[in-house]
Amino acid sequence: MKKFKLLGFVLILSLVLGACSSSSSSDSKEGKTEITAWAWNINVPVLEKAAEKFEKDNPDFKLNVVELGREDVYSKLTTGLQAGGKGLPDIVLVEDDRVQGYFESFPDAFMNVSESGFGDHADKFATFKIDLLTQEDGNVYGFPFDAGPTGVFYRTDFFEQAGVNPEDIQTWDDFVEAGKVIKDKVGVDMIGLDLNGDDGLYRMIMNQQGSLYFDDKGEIDFLSDASKNAMDVLKKINDANLIKNTVGWDAWISAMANGDVATAPSGAWLSGSLTQQAVDSSGKWGVFQLPSVEEGGNRAANLGGSNYVILDSSENKDEAYKFMEYFSTSDEAQLDAMAGGLFPSLNTIYDNEVFTAGDKYFSNQTIWKLFADEMNDIPSVNYTSNYTLAQDEAEKAQSEIFNGGKINKALEDAKSRLENRIGK
Repeated sequence: MKKFKLLGFVLILSLVLGACSSSSSSDSKEGKTEITAWAWNINVPVLEKAAEKFEKDNPDFKLNVVELGREDVYSKLTTGLQAGGKGLPDIVLVEDDRVQGYFESFPDAFMNVSESGFGDHADKFATFKIDLLTQEDGNVYGFPFDAGPTGVFYRTDFFEQAGVNPEDIQTWDDFVEAGKVIKDKVGVDMIGLDLNGDDGLYRMIMNQQGSLYFDDKGEIDFLSDASKNAMDVLKKINDANLIKNTVGWDAWISAMANGDVATAPSGAWLSGSLTQQAVDSSGKWGVFQLPSVEEGGNRAANLGGSNYVILDSSENKDEAYKFMEYFSTSDEAQLDAMAGGLFPSLNTIYDNEVFTAGDKYFSNQTIWKLFADEMNDIPSVNYTSNYTLAQDEAEKAQSEIFNGGKINKALEDAKSRLENRIGK
Protein backbone atom coordinates (compact mmCIF):
# COMPACT_ATOMS: atom_id res chain seq x y z
CA MET A 1 0.00 0.00 0.00
CA LYS A 2 2.79 2.36 0.91
CA LYS A 3 4.45 1.49 -2.37
CA PHE A 4 1.34 2.46 -4.35
CA LYS A 5 1.06 5.71 -2.37
CA LEU A 6 4.68 6.51 -3.11
CA LEU A 7 4.22 5.77 -6.81
CA GLY A 8 1.10 7.93 -6.84
CA PHE A 9 2.93 10.81 -5.18
CA VAL A 10 5.80 10.54 -7.66
CA LEU A 11 3.32 10.53 -10.58
CA ILE A 12 1.48 13.61 -9.29
CA LEU A 13 4.74 15.41 -8.58
CA SER A 14 6.01 14.64 -12.07
CA LEU A 15 2.79 15.96 -13.60
CA VAL A 16 2.99 19.16 -11.58
CA LEU A 17 6.62 19.72 -12.47
CA GLY A 18 5.85 18.92 -16.08
CA ALA A 19 3.06 21.47 -16.13
CA CYS A 20 5.31 24.11 -14.58
CA SER A 21 8.03 23.28 -17.09
CA SER A 22 5.52 23.52 -19.93
CA SER A 23 4.22 26.92 -18.74
CA SER A 24 7.72 28.28 -18.33
CA SER A 25 8.69 26.97 -21.72
CA SER A 26 5.61 28.59 -23.28
CA ASP A 27 6.48 31.96 -21.75
CA SER A 28 10.05 31.59 -22.90
CA LYS A 29 8.93 30.51 -26.36
CA GLU A 30 6.64 33.50 -26.67
CA GLY A 31 9.48 35.67 -25.44
CA LYS A 32 7.10 38.49 -24.57
CA THR A 33 7.86 41.28 -22.15
CA GLU A 34 4.73 41.98 -20.11
CA ILE A 35 4.20 45.53 -18.89
CA THR A 36 1.61 46.31 -16.21
CA ALA A 37 -0.35 49.55 -16.01
CA TRP A 38 -2.83 50.83 -13.42
CA ALA A 39 -5.74 52.96 -14.64
CA TRP A 40 -9.45 53.52 -14.15
CA ASN A 41 -12.73 53.91 -16.06
CA ILE A 42 -12.56 54.83 -19.76
CA ASN A 43 -8.77 54.98 -19.60
CA VAL A 44 -8.64 51.19 -19.42
CA PRO A 45 -10.15 50.34 -22.84
CA VAL A 46 -8.30 53.27 -24.41
CA LEU A 47 -4.97 51.84 -23.21
CA GLU A 48 -5.92 48.31 -24.23
CA LYS A 49 -6.87 49.38 -27.74
CA ALA A 50 -3.58 51.25 -28.15
CA ALA A 51 -1.67 48.21 -26.89
CA GLU A 52 -3.33 45.96 -29.47
CA LYS A 53 -2.14 48.24 -32.26
CA PHE A 54 1.34 48.61 -30.75
CA GLU A 55 1.71 44.83 -30.45
CA LYS A 56 1.24 44.39 -34.21
CA ASP A 57 4.61 46.06 -34.82
CA ASN A 58 6.07 44.87 -31.52
CA PRO A 59 5.10 41.18 -31.17
CA ASP A 60 7.34 40.73 -28.14
CA PHE A 61 5.31 43.28 -26.16
CA LYS A 62 2.27 42.64 -23.99
CA LEU A 63 0.36 45.14 -21.84
CA ASN A 64 -1.59 44.05 -18.79
CA VAL A 65 -3.96 46.83 -17.72
CA VAL A 66 -5.23 46.49 -14.16
CA GLU A 67 -8.44 48.42 -13.58
CA LEU A 68 -8.68 49.96 -10.13
CA GLY A 69 -10.80 52.71 -8.63
CA ARG A 70 -9.14 56.11 -8.80
CA GLU A 71 -8.65 56.39 -5.05
CA ASP A 72 -7.44 52.77 -4.89
CA VAL A 73 -4.73 53.67 -7.41
CA TYR A 74 -3.52 56.54 -5.24
CA SER A 75 -3.69 54.51 -2.04
CA LYS A 76 -1.71 51.60 -3.51
CA LEU A 77 0.72 53.94 -5.26
CA THR A 78 1.48 55.83 -2.06
CA THR A 79 1.91 52.63 -0.07
CA GLY A 80 4.18 51.13 -2.72
CA LEU A 81 6.33 54.25 -2.98
CA GLN A 82 6.73 54.33 0.78
CA ALA A 83 7.94 50.72 0.53
CA GLY A 84 10.55 51.63 -2.05
CA GLY A 85 8.53 50.58 -5.09
CA LYS A 86 7.36 47.22 -3.80
CA GLY A 87 4.24 45.87 -5.48
CA LEU A 88 3.99 48.69 -8.01
CA PRO A 89 3.28 48.39 -11.75
CA ASP A 90 5.44 49.71 -14.55
CA ILE A 91 3.01 52.47 -15.56
CA VAL A 92 0.37 54.38 -13.61
CA LEU A 93 -2.20 57.05 -14.42
CA VAL A 94 -2.03 60.18 -12.20
CA GLU A 95 -4.23 63.26 -12.42
CA ASP A 96 -2.90 66.79 -12.88
CA ASP A 97 -3.74 67.86 -9.34
CA ARG A 98 -1.92 64.86 -7.81
CA VAL A 99 1.21 64.36 -9.88
CA GLN A 100 3.25 67.26 -8.45
CA GLY A 101 2.54 66.01 -4.95
CA TYR A 102 4.09 62.66 -5.82
CA PHE A 103 7.09 64.37 -7.40
CA GLU A 104 7.63 66.43 -4.23
CA SER A 105 7.25 63.49 -1.85
CA PHE A 106 9.08 60.89 -3.97
CA PRO A 107 11.38 62.83 -6.36
CA ASP A 108 13.45 59.79 -7.33
CA ALA A 109 10.58 57.36 -7.80
CA PHE A 110 9.72 58.13 -11.42
CA MET A 111 11.51 57.64 -14.72
CA ASN A 112 13.22 60.68 -16.24
CA VAL A 113 11.68 60.49 -19.71
CA SER A 114 13.72 63.42 -21.00
CA GLU A 115 16.80 61.18 -20.86
CA SER A 116 15.04 58.79 -23.23
CA GLY A 117 14.24 61.53 -25.72
CA PHE A 118 10.74 62.64 -24.80
CA GLY A 119 11.92 66.24 -24.72
CA ASP A 120 11.86 66.09 -28.52
CA HIS A 121 8.07 65.86 -28.30
CA ALA A 122 7.55 68.81 -25.93
CA ASP A 123 6.25 71.12 -28.64
CA LYS A 124 3.42 68.68 -29.33
CA PHE A 125 1.80 69.63 -26.01
CA ALA A 126 0.60 72.81 -24.34
CA THR A 127 3.18 74.41 -22.08
CA PHE A 128 1.08 74.00 -18.95
CA LYS A 129 1.08 70.21 -19.39
CA ILE A 130 4.84 69.99 -19.87
CA ASP A 131 5.49 72.37 -16.95
CA LEU A 132 3.31 70.18 -14.76
CA LEU A 133 5.55 67.15 -15.39
CA THR A 134 8.88 68.97 -15.12
CA GLN A 135 10.86 68.63 -11.89
CA GLU A 136 13.36 71.11 -10.49
CA ASP A 137 16.21 69.62 -12.53
CA GLY A 138 14.42 70.76 -15.71
CA ASN A 139 13.65 67.24 -16.89
CA VAL A 140 10.25 65.78 -17.70
CA TYR A 141 9.07 62.81 -15.64
CA GLY A 142 5.83 61.79 -17.28
CA PHE A 143 3.66 61.72 -20.39
CA PRO A 144 0.87 64.29 -20.85
CA PHE A 145 -2.46 62.67 -21.60
CA ASP A 146 -5.86 64.33 -21.40
CA ALA A 147 -6.70 67.89 -20.41
CA GLY A 148 -9.71 69.91 -19.28
CA PRO A 149 -9.80 73.17 -21.26
CA THR A 150 -12.79 75.12 -20.01
CA GLY A 151 -15.75 76.93 -21.45
CA VAL A 152 -19.29 77.91 -20.54
CA PHE A 153 -21.81 75.32 -21.70
CA TYR A 154 -25.11 77.12 -22.26
CA ARG A 155 -28.70 76.50 -23.33
CA THR A 156 -29.07 78.19 -26.70
CA ASP A 157 -32.87 78.18 -26.50
CA PHE A 158 -32.89 79.96 -23.12
CA PHE A 159 -30.46 82.60 -24.40
CA GLU A 160 -32.55 83.14 -27.53
CA GLN A 161 -35.78 83.39 -25.52
CA ALA A 162 -34.20 86.02 -23.27
CA GLY A 163 -32.62 87.88 -26.17
CA VAL A 164 -29.10 87.37 -24.78
CA ASN A 165 -26.21 87.01 -27.21
CA PRO A 166 -23.41 84.85 -25.73
CA GLU A 167 -20.86 86.82 -27.76
CA ASP A 168 -21.72 89.87 -25.65
CA ILE A 169 -20.60 88.08 -22.48
CA GLN A 170 -16.95 89.13 -22.34
CA THR A 171 -16.47 89.55 -18.56
CA TRP A 172 -17.90 87.94 -15.46
CA ASP A 173 -19.82 91.15 -14.80
CA ASP A 174 -21.44 90.63 -18.21
CA PHE A 175 -22.24 87.07 -17.14
CA VAL A 176 -24.07 88.31 -14.04
CA GLU A 177 -26.09 90.87 -16.01
CA ALA A 178 -27.02 88.25 -18.60
CA GLY A 179 -28.08 85.91 -15.80
CA LYS A 180 -30.46 88.51 -14.42
CA VAL A 181 -32.15 88.91 -17.81
CA ILE A 182 -32.44 85.15 -18.35
CA LYS A 183 -33.89 84.55 -14.90
CA ASP A 184 -36.40 87.36 -15.42
CA LYS A 185 -37.52 86.28 -18.89
CA VAL A 186 -37.08 82.50 -18.78
CA GLY A 187 -37.41 81.76 -15.07
CA VAL A 188 -34.34 79.57 -14.64
CA ASP A 189 -31.18 80.05 -12.60
CA MET A 190 -28.05 81.02 -14.48
CA ILE A 191 -25.80 78.36 -12.93
CA GLY A 192 -25.76 75.30 -10.69
CA LEU A 193 -23.14 75.21 -7.94
CA ASP A 194 -22.50 73.06 -4.89
CA LEU A 195 -22.29 76.02 -2.53
CA ASN A 196 -20.65 74.18 0.34
CA GLY A 197 -18.93 71.24 -1.32
CA ASP A 198 -17.13 72.19 -4.53
CA ASP A 199 -14.96 75.14 -5.54
CA GLY A 200 -14.56 74.31 -9.23
CA LEU A 201 -15.61 77.75 -10.48
CA TYR A 202 -13.27 79.46 -7.99
CA ARG A 203 -10.41 77.34 -9.35
CA MET A 204 -11.26 78.13 -12.97
CA ILE A 205 -11.33 81.87 -12.32
CA MET A 206 -8.09 81.64 -10.34
CA ASN A 207 -6.43 79.62 -13.09
CA GLN A 208 -7.40 81.99 -15.90
CA GLN A 209 -5.57 84.69 -13.92
CA GLY A 210 -2.45 82.52 -13.67
CA SER A 211 -2.89 81.44 -10.07
CA LEU A 212 -4.24 78.69 -7.84
CA TYR A 213 -3.99 77.84 -4.12
CA PHE A 214 -0.19 78.24 -4.11
CA ASP A 215 2.19 80.58 -5.91
CA ASP A 216 5.26 79.52 -7.91
CA LYS A 217 7.31 79.24 -4.71
CA GLY A 218 4.74 77.07 -2.95
CA GLU A 219 3.45 79.81 -0.67
CA ILE A 220 -0.27 79.90 0.13
CA ASP A 221 -1.96 82.28 -2.31
CA PHE A 222 -5.43 82.69 -0.80
CA LEU A 223 -4.90 86.41 -0.21
CA SER A 224 -3.72 87.22 -3.74
CA ASP A 225 -5.68 89.55 -6.00
CA ALA A 226 -6.54 86.59 -8.21
CA SER A 227 -8.08 84.72 -5.28
CA LYS A 228 -10.06 87.74 -4.07
CA ASN A 229 -11.23 88.48 -7.62
CA ALA A 230 -12.48 84.91 -7.99
CA MET A 231 -14.39 84.98 -4.73
CA ASP A 232 -15.80 88.40 -5.66
CA VAL A 233 -17.23 86.92 -8.87
CA LEU A 234 -18.85 84.09 -6.91
CA LYS A 235 -20.31 86.57 -4.42
CA LYS A 236 -21.79 88.71 -7.20
CA ILE A 237 -23.45 85.70 -8.80
CA ASN A 238 -24.84 84.62 -5.44
CA ASP A 239 -25.99 88.11 -4.42
CA ALA A 240 -27.93 88.34 -7.69
CA ASN A 241 -29.75 85.14 -6.73
CA LEU A 242 -28.63 83.33 -9.88
CA ILE A 243 -27.42 80.07 -8.31
CA LYS A 244 -29.24 76.77 -7.98
CA ASN A 245 -27.62 74.87 -5.13
CA THR A 246 -26.74 71.49 -6.63
CA VAL A 247 -25.30 69.24 -3.94
CA GLY A 248 -23.11 66.62 -5.55
CA TRP A 249 -22.44 65.47 -9.09
CA ASP A 250 -25.82 63.86 -9.76
CA ALA A 251 -27.75 66.96 -8.74
CA TRP A 252 -25.54 69.14 -10.92
CA ILE A 253 -26.03 66.97 -14.02
CA SER A 254 -29.76 66.65 -13.31
CA ALA A 255 -30.15 70.42 -13.16
CA MET A 256 -28.75 70.63 -16.69
CA ALA A 257 -30.73 67.65 -17.99
CA ASN A 258 -33.98 68.99 -16.52
CA GLY A 259 -33.48 72.51 -17.86
CA ASP A 260 -33.21 74.09 -14.40
CA VAL A 261 -30.07 76.11 -15.24
CA ALA A 262 -28.96 78.11 -18.27
CA THR A 263 -25.18 77.56 -18.07
CA ALA A 264 -22.46 75.32 -16.72
CA PRO A 265 -18.85 76.61 -16.74
CA SER A 266 -16.74 73.46 -16.86
CA GLY A 267 -14.05 71.42 -18.56
CA ALA A 268 -14.47 69.96 -22.05
CA TRP A 269 -15.18 66.57 -20.48
CA LEU A 270 -18.69 67.76 -19.48
CA SER A 271 -19.78 67.22 -23.08
CA GLY A 272 -19.77 63.45 -22.55
CA SER A 273 -22.07 63.66 -19.55
CA LEU A 274 -24.48 65.96 -21.37
CA THR A 275 -24.70 63.84 -24.50
CA GLN A 276 -25.31 60.72 -22.41
CA GLN A 277 -27.57 62.07 -19.67
CA ALA A 278 -29.35 64.99 -21.32
CA VAL A 279 -30.26 63.30 -24.60
CA ASP A 280 -33.56 65.17 -24.97
CA SER A 281 -31.81 68.55 -25.09
CA SER A 282 -29.69 67.67 -28.13
CA GLY A 283 -29.34 70.70 -30.38
CA LYS A 284 -30.09 73.07 -27.51
CA TRP A 285 -26.57 73.44 -26.14
CA GLY A 286 -23.60 75.54 -27.16
CA VAL A 287 -20.29 76.63 -25.64
CA PHE A 288 -18.58 80.00 -25.28
CA GLN A 289 -15.29 80.95 -23.67
CA LEU A 290 -15.02 81.67 -19.97
CA PRO A 291 -15.65 85.38 -19.34
CA SER A 292 -12.57 87.27 -18.18
CA VAL A 293 -12.23 88.98 -14.81
CA GLU A 294 -11.34 92.26 -16.49
CA GLU A 295 -12.14 93.43 -20.00
CA GLY A 296 -9.57 92.00 -22.39
CA GLY A 297 -8.25 89.54 -19.81
CA ASN A 298 -7.38 85.88 -20.31
CA ARG A 299 -10.35 83.58 -20.91
CA ALA A 300 -8.56 80.21 -20.84
CA ALA A 301 -8.33 77.84 -17.88
CA ASN A 302 -8.01 74.13 -17.18
CA LEU A 303 -10.15 71.90 -15.00
CA GLY A 304 -9.13 68.26 -14.82
CA GLY A 305 -6.73 66.16 -16.85
CA SER A 306 -4.25 63.36 -16.25
CA ASN A 307 -0.84 61.95 -17.18
CA TYR A 308 1.05 58.67 -17.22
CA VAL A 309 4.25 58.04 -15.33
CA ILE A 310 6.69 55.14 -15.36
CA LEU A 311 7.96 53.91 -12.01
CA ASP A 312 11.74 53.98 -11.66
CA SER A 313 11.45 50.65 -9.85
CA SER A 314 10.21 49.01 -13.06
CA GLU A 315 12.42 46.25 -14.45
CA ASN A 316 11.14 47.04 -17.94
CA LYS A 317 11.48 50.81 -18.16
CA ASP A 318 12.77 50.84 -21.72
CA GLU A 319 9.86 48.75 -23.00
CA ALA A 320 7.39 50.80 -20.96
CA TYR A 321 8.86 54.00 -22.39
CA LYS A 322 8.58 52.79 -25.99
CA PHE A 323 4.90 52.02 -25.52
CA MET A 324 4.10 55.24 -23.68
CA GLU A 325 5.97 57.30 -26.27
CA TYR A 326 3.83 55.67 -28.95
CA PHE A 327 0.62 56.10 -26.97
CA SER A 328 1.27 59.75 -26.09
CA THR A 329 2.36 60.91 -29.55
CA SER A 330 0.29 58.69 -31.84
CA ASP A 331 -2.53 60.58 -33.57
CA GLU A 332 -4.46 57.34 -33.93
CA ALA A 333 -4.21 56.43 -30.24
CA GLN A 334 -5.21 59.89 -29.11
CA LEU A 335 -8.15 60.08 -31.52
CA ASP A 336 -9.33 56.82 -29.98
CA ALA A 337 -9.10 58.53 -26.59
CA MET A 338 -11.13 61.40 -28.00
CA ALA A 339 -13.79 58.93 -29.15
CA GLY A 340 -13.86 57.61 -25.58
CA GLY A 341 -14.83 61.03 -24.23
CA LEU A 342 -11.40 62.35 -23.26
CA PHE A 343 -9.80 65.57 -24.53
CA PRO A 344 -6.22 64.73 -25.62
CA SER A 345 -3.45 67.23 -25.04
CA LEU A 346 -1.56 66.09 -28.15
CA ASN A 347 -1.83 69.11 -30.45
CA THR A 348 -0.97 67.30 -33.71
CA ILE A 349 -4.57 66.04 -33.89
CA TYR A 350 -6.25 69.44 -33.54
CA ASP A 351 -6.57 69.88 -37.31
CA ASN A 352 -8.37 66.54 -37.61
CA GLU A 353 -11.97 66.61 -38.82
CA VAL A 354 -13.13 65.63 -35.34
CA PHE A 355 -12.06 69.08 -34.17
CA THR A 356 -12.98 71.11 -37.24
CA ALA A 357 -16.45 69.65 -37.87
CA GLY A 358 -19.62 70.89 -36.19
CA ASP A 359 -21.15 68.82 -33.39
CA LYS A 360 -24.85 68.07 -33.89
CA TYR A 361 -25.60 67.92 -30.17
CA PHE A 362 -24.08 71.38 -29.73
CA SER A 363 -26.10 73.12 -32.45
CA ASN A 364 -23.46 72.17 -35.05
CA GLN A 365 -20.94 74.41 -33.29
CA THR A 366 -17.24 73.51 -33.61
CA ILE A 367 -16.84 73.24 -29.84
CA TRP A 368 -13.71 71.06 -30.04
CA LYS A 369 -11.91 73.72 -32.03
CA LEU A 370 -12.89 76.27 -29.38
CA PHE A 371 -11.34 74.11 -26.67
CA ALA A 372 -8.26 73.27 -28.75
CA ASP A 373 -7.63 76.93 -29.56
CA GLU A 374 -7.39 77.86 -25.90
CA MET A 375 -4.87 75.19 -24.88
CA ASN A 376 -1.83 77.40 -25.44
CA ASP A 377 -3.37 80.21 -23.38
CA ILE A 378 -3.89 78.13 -20.24
CA PRO A 379 -1.49 79.34 -17.52
CA SER A 380 0.77 76.90 -15.69
CA VAL A 381 0.09 76.58 -11.96
CA ASN A 382 1.74 75.03 -8.93
CA TYR A 383 -0.42 72.33 -7.31
CA THR A 384 2.11 71.18 -4.68
CA SER A 385 1.71 68.17 -2.38
CA ASN A 386 -0.79 70.09 -0.23
CA TYR A 387 -3.37 70.61 -2.97
CA THR A 388 -6.08 68.46 -1.35
CA LEU A 389 -5.77 70.24 2.01
CA ALA A 390 -5.86 73.62 0.29
CA GLN A 391 -8.98 72.66 -1.66
CA ASP A 392 -10.72 71.71 1.56
CA GLU A 393 -9.95 75.09 3.10
CA ALA A 394 -10.95 76.96 -0.08
CA GLU A 395 -14.32 75.23 -0.03
CA LYS A 396 -14.82 76.26 3.59
CA ALA A 397 -14.00 79.87 2.71
CA GLN A 398 -16.39 79.78 -0.23
CA SER A 399 -19.16 78.44 2.01
CA GLU A 400 -18.55 81.22 4.53
CA ILE A 401 -18.75 83.86 1.80
CA PHE A 402 -21.95 82.40 0.37
CA ASN A 403 -23.41 82.56 3.87
CA GLY A 404 -22.69 86.27 4.25
CA GLY A 405 -19.06 86.28 5.37
CA LYS A 406 -16.57 88.89 4.22
CA ILE A 407 -14.19 87.82 1.47
CA ASN A 408 -10.99 89.02 3.14
CA LYS A 409 -11.87 87.51 6.52
CA ALA A 410 -12.90 84.15 5.02
CA LEU A 411 -9.68 83.91 3.00
CA GLU A 412 -7.48 85.04 5.91
CA ASP A 413 -9.04 82.37 8.11
CA ALA A 414 -8.58 79.76 5.37
CA LYS A 415 -4.90 80.69 5.05
CA SER A 416 -4.41 80.46 8.81
CA ARG A 417 -6.10 77.05 9.02
CA LEU A 418 -4.08 75.72 6.09
CA GLU A 419 -0.82 76.97 7.63
CA ASN A 420 -1.66 75.03 10.79
CA ARG A 421 -2.47 71.87 8.84
CA ILE A 422 0.72 71.87 6.78
CA GLY A 423 2.96 73.12 9.55
CA LYS A 424 3.90 76.55 8.18
